Amino acid sequence: MTIGDVADRTGLPAKTIRYYEDIGLIRPARDPNGYRSFAETDVHKLAFLGRARALGFSVEDCRTLLALYEDETRNSADVKRVAEQHLARIEDKIAQLQSMRDTLTHLVRDCAGDSRPDCPILTDLAKG
Repeated sequence: MTIGDVADRTGLPAKTIRYYEDIGLIRPARDPNGYRSFAETDVHKLAFLGRARALGFSVEDCRTLLALYEDETRNSADVKRVAEQHLARIEDKIAQLQSMRDTLTHLVRDCAGDSRPDCPILTDLAKG
């Protein structure tokens, strides 16, 4: 299977597939002419990686999850630990975004938005 075929089947851009190969997440075979030759297992791994990345897992988390997926003697506790750590990072990011939203909501509400030069948004930004 060519990289174009794999890209169509997984929904991943060819550039991403080449990147995943460069960093060792996948290792497609090479034809005698040097072209990549992808197997069904490569397609499955790439779909796995695409889904994990869509859930926001880092490349290193993906490396860990893929290794755990391929390890039939794995402990599900190890998988859960990776997912819990990622979930905690997501929850922290949500809290940060909510705080940003609250601050901006307050500033926008307090700005008259008229022809006067005074603006609480700029005043707040200038506080540093």
